[in-house]
Amino acid sequence: MLLVKQFRYGADNLGYLLYGRKSALAVDGGAAEAILAFTEAHRLCLQYVVNTHRHADHTSGNATLLGRSKAQFLSGQDLLDPGAELVFAGEPIRIIPTPGHTEDSLCFYTGRALVTGDTLFNGTIGNCFSGDLEAYYRSIRMLLTLPEETVVYAGHDYVRDSMAFAKSIEPENGFINDFVKRYDPEHVRSTLADEKRINPYFRFNEPGIVRLLARRGLPRETEWERWHSLMSIE
Repeated sequence: MLLVKQFRYGADNLGYLLYGRKSALAVDGGAAEAILAFTEAHRLCLQYVVNTHRHADHTSGNATLLGRSKAQFLSGQDLLDPGAELVFAGEPIRIIPTPGHTEDSLCFYTGRALVTGDTLFNGTIGNCFSGDLEAYYRSIRMLLTLPEETVVYAGHDYVRDSMAFAKSIEPENGFINDFVKRYDPEHVRSTLADEKRINPYFRFNEPGIVRLLARRGLPRETEWERWHSLMSIE
């Protein structure tokens, strides 16, 4: 079973180390010094360095990690080549393309945990910098099919802001307050079950959301229209 260690860096960035008994894989390793200290303290060999997408705040630790270890860098193209499969510490890691935030966005799924970068935050989603809202919608629909107990590890800690927005959308949703009470800035996470209860961009088919869209005169007849309309709300 792969373990997940979360590292906070910058104002709100979150990076990760996936590791087994002897080896480790860094995802968005901007906290390079802390990651290297952790691997040394736990006698782990840093084997791979990967990124959820190419934005600089997620790739900023690559050079340090690669320069001070024997790790191999795997690009998105490496990970998505036909037939490519990442088996790490005896465990398969599923590489999931999730275009939308950026064209090259990826998620890393261990079977228990999902490292989502800026595709999915805890309680919200990222900006659609790719401009391809339909691709983003398909990415979100695909993530909705994963097991509800999957733990979501995002690329930023936006929990307080995302919950304030969710509350403005669904003021009667008691799950939002429950989630805020459980929020731990030292270990930021949710489950996909949580996301289905609190995240407006996962709840586009809920009656309360549909009524909100109706009050605002926004398109809502199809699932795609509901999701697209939600993306227009500020």
